[in-house]
Amino acid sequence: MGPEREHFSLGLIRFGGHPRSGVQPREDVHHGEHGKKKPRPRRSFTPEFKAEIVELCRRGDRSVGQIAKDFDLTETAVRDWVKQAEVDAGERDGLTSSEREELAALRRENRRLREDVDILKRATAFFAKETR
Repeated sequence: MGPEREHFSLGLIRFGGHPRSGVQPREDVHHGEHGKKKPRPRRSFTPEFKAEIVELCRRGDRSVGQIAKDFDLTETAVRDWVKQAEVDAGERDGLTSSEREELAALRRENRRLREDVDILKRATAFFAKETR
């Protein structure tokens, strides 16, 4: 029995989202606050690319804003990369990249373990009820 089947046998209901009406939003209508740009899609960049951008910023030939514009990046992202590079180099207080990765992994594991404990509690209650 796979993990999905176990959820059903413990009385958990799987929620698949809201039913779709089939109606698509009109392309010519902006959804959201008036005058605001649509959010750009989330992109990921290699550590090497980020390091090159940070190096360009440190040279001081161009402003952070100009570098961001030249590479089609958000100024906020570039500033965050520069700050993180400073933390990693010990020039600024904060969590290093490896510490951030470890914290994220521990949080994921903690969340999974809490879910496991919740499932075990439900299973215990279910089987206790069945044996009466």
